[in-house]
Amino acid sequence: MTQKLLVIAAGGTGGHMFPAQALAEAMLRRGWRVKLSTDARGARYTGGFPHVVEIEQVSSATFSRGGALVKLGVPFKVLGGILGATRRMRRDRPAIVVGFGGYPTIPALGAATLLRLPRMIHEQNGVLGRVNRIFSKRVNKIACGTWPTTLPDGVAGLHTGNPVRSAILERAGAGYIAPGDYPMSILVMGGSQGARALSDNVPAAIAALPPDLLRHVSVSHQARDEDQARVTEFYDAHGIRADVQPFFTDVPRRMSEAQLVISRAGAGSISDISVIGRPSILIPYPHATEDHQSANARGLVDADAAILIPESQLDVATLSAQIAAVLQNPEGARQMARAALSQGIPDATDRLVALVEELTGHVT
Repeated sequence: MTQKLLVIAAGGTGGHMFPAQALAEAMLRRGWRVKLSTDARGARYTGGFPHVVEIEQVSSATFSRGGALVKLGVPFKVLGGILGATRRMRRDRPAIVVGFGGYPTIPALGAATLLRLPRMIHEQNGVLGRVNRIFSKRVNKIACGTWPTTLPDGVAGLHTGNPVRSAILERAGAGYIAPGDYPMSILVMGGSQGARALSDNVPAAIAALPPDLLRHVSVSHQARDEDQARVTEFYDAHGIRADVQPFFTDVPRRMSEAQLVISRAGAGSISDISVIGRPSILIPYPHATEDHQSANARGLVDADAAILIPESQLDVATLSAQIAAVLQNPEGARQMARAALSQGIPDATDRLVALVEELTGHVT
C-alpha cells in the first residue's frame, strides 16, 4: 500500500520546530511519509528531525526585515514560493498539510489552499501569529497549544496543548516536595531574549528573603553568556548556593526537583511547568508579538497555579515578597503544584495525530 504523505510547514524557531518534530516522529511511527517545508533559516533547526524526514527548502520572505527595496520584492518572492509548492504538490500529492507558524509556512499552506487539500494549523501561543491568523479562515482545523487562545471572530479552535519532549514526559506528574525546613530549589528560566530582566532582579530578590528561609535555598539560574559572570558573583557574594549557566541540558530534572519555578511565559516553558506540575512566578516578556506571553500565562494564573508579575511592575521587593509567599506556605505551594498539573496536556502529540487522521480519514 502506498504510504500517505504528510507535509509539515514550520518557521525557523524552536517554538515552531519542536511541535513540528513531535508530530513528524509520531506519524513516521504510524507508517507515513513526512516532508518538512521550511526556508534556509529554518533548515538550520532540523538537526533533531529523524533522518527519513524529507527536508524541502522553499522561497519565503517577511515584511519585518530589510529596506524598502527588499520589502517591495516580498510579494513576488512569496508568490514564487506558493507556485513552486503547488507544482511539487501536484506531482507528489500530500494527504494533508499542517502548518506550525512562521513565514516559511506560507508557500505550503498557500499551495494546499489552492489545491483544496486537507490542511490545519497549530498555534503554540495564546494569540495567533501573523501567518496563522492569515490562514485561520482557510484551514479545516486550528489546533491550539495554549488555552484560551485569542481567535478571529467566527473562528473556532481545538485545545490540543503543545507537545513536550520525551524527557519532560518521563517526569510528568512527578511527586512534589512542598517547601519546608530543609533544602529547597528555585529554577530560574529567562529564555534567550528575555533573560536580562530576570538576571537583573531575581538574584537580589532571593538575597532579600528572610535569613531563616534563605539558608535552605539553592538556585539553578539560566543567564545569558554576557550576564553569567556577574550573576554568579552576586550569588557567591551573598552566600547563596547557585548554578548559573547559559543553558541547562537537564531542565526536566531541575524542574521536577524545584519547589518554585521563576520563568518567562513562552509556550514551551508553560507546557513543561504544567506537565510536570510546579508552582511558578511568571514574568511575561513584554516585547513578545502582541504580548502573547501574557496570553500564554492566563491558564496557569486563572487556575491559581502561578503568580503573574508584569515586567512593568517587576522590582526586587515585589518579587522577593512573592517568592517568600510561596516558600513560606507549604500547603499553598502544594495546591499550586496540583493546579499546574491540572492544566498539563501530556498527550498533546496524540491529539494532533488524531486530528490528522480525522481529516484524512486514515485511522491506524
